[in-house]
Amino acid sequence: MSDFPETDPFGAAPEDEFERDDLTADIFGEAATVKAVAAPAPLTSEAYTVLARKYRPRTFEDLIGQEAMVRTLSHAFATGRIAHAFMLTGVRGVGKTTTARLLARALNYESETVHGPSVDLTTFGIHCQAIIEGRHIDVLELDAASRTGVDAMRELLESVRYAPVEARYKVYVIDEVHMLSTGAFNALLKTLEEPPPHAKFIFATTEIRKVPVTILSRCQRFDLRRVEPETLTPHLEKICRLEGAQIEPDAIALIARAAEGSVRDSLSLLDQALVQGDEGQPVSGELVRDMLGLADRSATLNLFENIIAGQIQDALLGFRTLYGYGADPSQIMGDMLEYCHACSVAKVLGAEATRLPKESAERVTLLGAALSAGTLSRLWTLMLKAFEEVRRAPDPAAATEMALVRFCYVSDLPGPEALLKRLQNGEDLLAGGAPQGPTGGGGGVTSQYRSANSNAAVMMRPQVQAAPHIELKSFADVMALIEQKREIGLRVDVERYVRLVSFMPGAITFEPAPNMPADLVRKLSLRLKEWTGQRWLIATDGQGGAESIYERDKRESDEARAAVLADPFMTQLMATFPGAKMTGFRKKPKPVDTTPEIPTSADETPDKDDD
Repeated sequence: MSDFPETDPFGAAPEDEFERDDLTADIFGEAATVKAVAAPAPLTSEAYTVLARKYRPRTFEDLIGQEAMVRTLSHAFATGRIAHAFMLTGVRGVGKTTTARLLARALNYESETVHGPSVDLTTFGIHCQAIIEGRHIDVLELDAASRTGVDAMRELLESVRYAPVEARYKVYVIDEVHMLSTGAFNALLKTLEEPPPHAKFIFATTEIRKVPVTILSRCQRFDLRRVEPETLTPHLEKICRLEGAQIEPDAIALIARAAEGSVRDSLSLLDQALVQGDEGQPVSGELVRDMLGLADRSATLNLFENIIAGQIQDALLGFRTLYGYGADPSQIMGDMLEYCHACSVAKVLGAEATRLPKESAERVTLLGAALSAGTLSRLWTLMLKAFEEVRRAPDPAAATEMALVRFCYVSDLPGPEALLKRLQNGEDLLAGGAPQGPTGGGGGVTSQYRSANSNAAVMMRPQVQAAPHIELKSFADVMALIEQKREIGLRVDVERYVRLVSFMPGAITFEPAPNMPADLVRKLSLRLKEWTGQRWLIATDGQGGAESIYERDKRESDEARAAVLADPFMTQLMATFPGAKMTGFRKKPKPVDTTPEIPTSADETPDKDDD
């Protein structure tokens, strides 16, 4: 079909639509060619190339997150120690097939100046374009999923003995090699152990455990790592700039986290996200959250907080709300497992290590600070068991509700270490009125177990007498309460190591001073809960807080000392009595009166220490 505009029956174009040019000769020998003038340009509809293909790495430097592998290959090629077989393994989308193609190019690289294998692929060589397009005669890329049998492998190995036609090496790239049958692996063994010098093998697999060890021992193995969100986020931002797309940083962070270390998955999600927003408006984090199905994550975190607080009614109502909106019970249980893990990580490494969005990271950090490592570990075990129960149960929703009841029931049970300590101290664990049967207020242990073995009290939920409600409106009220309870050790630690950042009733955030005791946060949280009857979330923050009480008193004492020493009278006095020291400054004193005071009686004579 002609690309020219519509012509007359004799093939002549209308004269008003074309003009002659002196560049080409027509059939009559005249320098004439026709060129459209008035006719509109034909519409072209090119197929859209997805981002995962459009931005596939063309050089080893473009591989993100695989620096260790690139460094090893660079040294191997530089020293000439190039293996005859490579095994690339890793999760989906981390670059196994891409690395295999880059290796095929590097092995057969040849340019006007380079005539040997090279990992510097910034300039295209003679064979590079053909290898990229998959049409090079000496580079065979096979899919083991469709050619699993021994006959296909024998056919492939028959061609190994023939020398390459154009390139330096015959390169065999076998993807998903774990799909080969046992017979195919056995047929490959001998050739892989003693290949001809012109043959190279590159294998890629996501299931390295399914590859026989006899094959692995004959290959140089590279484990391609998951790409961390911290590395993936700048990569996605760069692609957005190249595409001229507007997307909020929070949206990119959500995509990088949802990709779970897969570059290809992140680009596929980014492709999907870029069409979510209105024309001319940036794609917001809220749109991406809806796209990824994360709109209910905040509600799931609320459910997790209800479990920690032991609020059974709120937990059940929250779950039924989520279930009514279509949330999968097993997914809800999986999210709570993730939050339990995030609390433990935040407790040790801080909020940034949780890889959660900022708001969620702050909330789980407060929860982690309020719970001991033992409590989080026991909660993880209970949730993991419940997750399996929900997956096997005939009614997952009912199984989830029963699991929530169990979580709330044990939320404030003391740990074995706490009960053991109380037993060693001779305390009566049943004091205060333990429940007398299965209908009791949360014990859940029948009377026959208590009568049969006194150690059954360890399994019971001791009924602690409700603490009087004490309202603390400021940090000063907290210090006053500690002083009132005569907790001398706790008061000293709080005064010396707590640099207050923020205070709200029920929540304290502070920057720890150096050498803070490791159990100060837990001890303070437990004491405040015991004294006030409510839970306190106490978190540490390294962003910089105010002075601790000890540091403030020391500073004020130094300022008071400096103010006194600056007075001319005291300067002269200290010069008169060399070696004299001034002590006892707690706050800035009033200006010193240099007028000598004449005592009226012996009782009013100043003490020597005051000087």
